[in-house]
Amino acid sequence: MSHCPFCKKKIAMSKAFCSRNCKENYFQLIAIQVPKPFLKRIYVFCNPEQREEEIENFANRHGWRIDLLKNKIDELAAESGFSEDKNNN
Repeated sequence: MSHCPFCKKKIAMSKAFCSRNCKENYFQLIAIQVPKPFLKRIYVFCNPEQREEEIENFANRHGWRIDLLKNKIDELAAESGFSEDKNNN
């Protein structure tokens, strides 16, 4: 048995993804590139409401799904040391 790279479900060895949706999500997630200055701006200079608005605008500007972009930003924020409850002035 193999695993789907996006959702980690067990799948047959002959398949690469468990569904077409997982395949599309996986490749879109790979395509999402978030610049570090944008990441810094939304975590340092924006409050949570402004951050959500900036993320939605960024997703719409680039044609990406908001939920995938939020997941990618959360992942990059953890790698960069940004967190929700940290006050950076």
